[in-house]
Amino acid sequence: MPAFHPELERAARFMPRTLITPRSLRYLRMAMPLLDRRVPGDVEKLTLSSGIGVRLHRPPGVTTPGPALLWIHGGGYVIGSAAQDDVTCRRFARELGITVAAVDYRLAPEFPYPAPLDDCYEALAWLAGLPAVDSTQVAIGGASAGGGLAAALALLVRDRGEIDLAAQVLVYPMLDDRSSTQEGLDSPNHRMWTQTSNAYGWSAYLGGADPNVAVPARRDDLAGLPPAWVGVGTCDLFHDEDLVYAERLRAAGVPCDVEVVEGAFHGFDGVAPKAEVTRHFVEGQVEFLRRTFRQTQPASA
Repeated sequence: MPAFHPELERAARFMPRTLITPRSLRYLRMAMPLLDRRVPGDVEKLTLSSGIGVRLHRPPGVTTPGPALLWIHGGGYVIGSAAQDDVTCRRFARELGITVAAVDYRLAPEFPYPAPLDDCYEALAWLAGLPAVDSTQVAIGGASAGGGLAAALALLVRDRGEIDLAAQVLVYPMLDDRSSTQEGLDSPNHRMWTQTSNAYGWSAYLGGADPNVAVPARRDDLAGLPPAWVGVGTCDLFHDEDLVYAERLRAAGVPCDVEVVEGAFHGFDGVAPKAEVTRHFVEGQVEFLRRTFRQTQPASA
């Protein structure tokens, strides 16, 4: 059982092991409108023609078409909203000088697969078509369930062949429903997300869908996907499945940066945003995108 990182040990003592259950879902959702109500001055809250909500973050001082990022929030597929990641999206927009759109996809269990994924695809197509965006330099990313949706979206984009993707950023992504029942995987040092919550989240998201189609880690062919960044802590339920997925990406010829944070639990960067370990974790994502966008920049630029 790995020990907590020294910078996270105190916070870990106050964090619940299981946050989302069928019983807690109602109360957690009651708090969501409070977060969504506030719209900072540098955020544009938009509604697409389909009714999908998007929060748009534009880089200051940029006037020519440039790179963009579609960000997908976490919440076990059953809670959360784009507003919860305003700080994250603002950081990407300002540090990289890119347009960032965060999508408010429909939530399970009311809207199981493929509805959330379809919403993400539609938001991505809309983002890639903006005049301020270079459609050859569009990346996707997300954390937890958002990372799982980003991985699934990368597969869907590859299969449809309608949009070019420059990169995928998978932050402790929720990739494999089989980790809900795998023996010996649960740990007393898991925080925020356990096998119990994982089983509920996947059950809600999948509904009656075929997991071999809907679950990224169950897909056999990972070739042709965009370069990836995968980050996870050693005290995270998703640690093993994320590293396995990263290795499978590499085996399929997909470049993949991996960041393993010793002693970090699920969602640690949101709990301890000022910690040095968090700063390093976030910088890894920013530098990966900066390098990727530089490599895909048109030669005439």
